Amino acid sequence: MRKTVLNLCIPKPGQAWNPSQLAAVNPCLERMSALERVQWSLDYLPQRQVLTSSFGVQSAVMLHMLNLFEHRLPVILIDTGYLFPETYRFIDQMVERLDLELKVYRPLTSPAWQEARFGKLWQAGAEGIRRYNQMNKVQPMARALRELQVGTWFSGLRRSQSDTRDRITVVQHHGRTVKVHPIADWSARDVHRYLQEHKLPYHPLWDKGYVSIGDTHTSQPLNGEMDEQDTRFFGLMRECGLHEAENFQDPAL
Repeated sequence: MRKTVLNLCIPKPGQAWNPSQLAAVNPCLERMSALERVQWSLDYLPQRQVLTSSFGVQSAVMLHMLNLFEHRLPVILIDTGYLFPETYRFIDQMVERLDLELKVYRPLTSPAWQEARFGKLWQAGAEGIRRYNQMNKVQPMARALRELQVGTWFSGLRRSQSDTRDRITVVQHHGRTVKVHPIADWSARDVHRYLQEHKLPYHPLWDKGYVSIGDTHTSQPLNGEMDEQDTRFFGLMRECGLHEAENFQDPAL
């Protein structure tokens, strides 16, 4: 890491990393490369540190990058039970290739039981999708953060992905957790260059026109009339709720 940048970012002893302290260090982190941000975060941010991954189109970047510094850093996967068969096979491929320590969290109620109780919530408009995401993604993630006693959460969010992410910072507060976005300022070209350099694969559905991949029922390939953001959730919303701290405020989670 460049010494001049590192010296500017060294935290004071006993740094608590509240929101104002994180905001103060962000300008320094903006000057770092993605690799330097990862190293800095591993050195100075709270333990225990984990990476979340959807094993989506470009997920190999963060899986590989974190593995360079911290072999077998826990990788949290939220398995809704509705992922594509190609996604499950891609997970197996990446776990074997990088020797990942995968931590799989699922909703407490099975997909079949949910459908028996509530029907197919994703067909019930924006409110139904929000309810589905809360049960199948937010609640399992909240349980993962609690059970693993996570202090720092690495994520591969990028500003260029959607207008809901265009202001994300390199580090930010997320409830009781510090959240890190090492590639926040990367473009799709930067991602492609990294994948090519390290001979890493895209998700197999990339070749079928998918640019964002989640559940089978709320993901669709990009066509000429669509914006990239509209390939998820029928264009009714941009986020699944995992990266919105307010969804984790319920003390019952």
